[in-house]
Amino acid sequence: MTKGFFKEHSRSGVLKKGTDLTGRYIMLFNLSPKQKELLDLVGTLARETFVPRAEKYDREASFPFENYADLRAHNLLALCIPESEGGWGADYQTYCLVAAEMARYCVTTALTLNMHCATTMWIGSMVDNLGLPSDVQAIHAARRSAAYRRVVRDGALHAQPFSEGNQAAAGKQAFTTTATRHGDGWLINGRKIFASLSGAADYYVILATEDKPDASARDTLFLAIPKDVEGFSIVGDWDPLGMRGTVSRTLLMKNVFIPNDLQLMPSGAYHQLALRWPHMFLTLAPSYMGLCQAIYDFTIAYLRGEVPPMREKRRRQPLKQAAVAELKIMLESARALFLSAIAEAGPDPSKEARLRAYATQYTVMETCNRMAALAVRTCGGQSILRPLPLERMYRDSRCGSLMLPWTAEICIERLGRECLYELGERDD
Repeated sequence: MTKGFFKEHSRSGVLKKGTDLTGRYIMLFNLSPKQKELLDLVGTLARETFVPRAEKYDREASFPFENYADLRAHNLLALCIPESEGGWGADYQTYCLVAAEMARYCVTTALTLNMHCATTMWIGSMVDNLGLPSDVQAIHAARRSAAYRRVVRDGALHAQPFSEGNQAAAGKQAFTTTATRHGDGWLINGRKIFASLSGAADYYVILATEDKPDASARDTLFLAIPKDVEGFSIVGDWDPLGMRGTVSRTLLMKNVFIPNDLQLMPSGAYHQLALRWPHMFLTLAPSYMGLCQAIYDFTIAYLRGEVPPMREKRRRQPLKQAAVAELKIMLESARALFLSAIAEAGPDPSKEARLRAYATQYTVMETCNRMAALAVRTCGGQSILRPLPLERMYRDSRCGSLMLPWTAEICIERLGRECLYELGERDD
């Protein structure tokens, strides 16, 4: 039934608005032919191949391995790896547009791919923006090239677990996972929860605090743990409300040894990056921006009678028209803020750009759930029957505001404080 919905939906033209969005992006970002090729490739692949599988992954809470086989076949794990290193060379803005287009058809795949792509972006041009000493930069470049080769040559996939159940991922304390210097590498001990891609990733790129006196968040390390290394294990069940295909279980690390070559950022670089490149934490928003579009697309098709087996047209009813108008306003408002924020992403942004990034994260995540709730109410009871995707969209939409490091509550807290206080300013 789901596959039939999307085949019919595509024929009607409702799901073929990717071209319209691409045209809009070309005007806003002056996209190159290669960037347009990427958007078209991802849109077609996700619409025609990922959509029919999505209901199965959700029902089983299983990882989308088949989708990742398709991503590897098109070298899309190398999306954000420079062309000189064998990748597509997508920059930050291109990545965000591509991720939103993918999420329009399979938000689980887009969200999990973000963990991998964020790693390849962070260790790439973002670290280069820090102006590291030449000797440190040279060592980093060699390690980075090796990591990129593993992706391009072997199809290596990176997870990026943050959460520990404390305030470390929000930047309010040091990570309790520790890394101790040991010979020509590091010994890692700790625990990570909600580790997306559990059992699917080849490397788990963790944040750990260097074990030394008076260690703080400044001493955060960015370390890649191979999936089969001694002392590393994945435990616990996975049966959540939404985003079920992310398979985000718990990681345990007990005296896990990794060589220095798997330290993917120089010591101290992550802390600098978090301060100077805040938009690095905005890369979850594209997935939910794409989900906003998917919710709108479904509602339009359903009310037009284009979703089998529901063929009754309900678009004549004034209340339905009013609700669609609200959905359109919410969608365009969130997208306008989203496009503005990603356009100005870069190192050392202005205060207003940083505040706009917080506002974008909050707005996209909360708007997504509000749109889903309104779509359910508007389309009515039969629209939430499986395997139609609306009930899944509703559940997935609720999870966005909970995702670290910028949850909805953290965004509100930072916006309120930073609007009222300048950096370093305090009340005596």
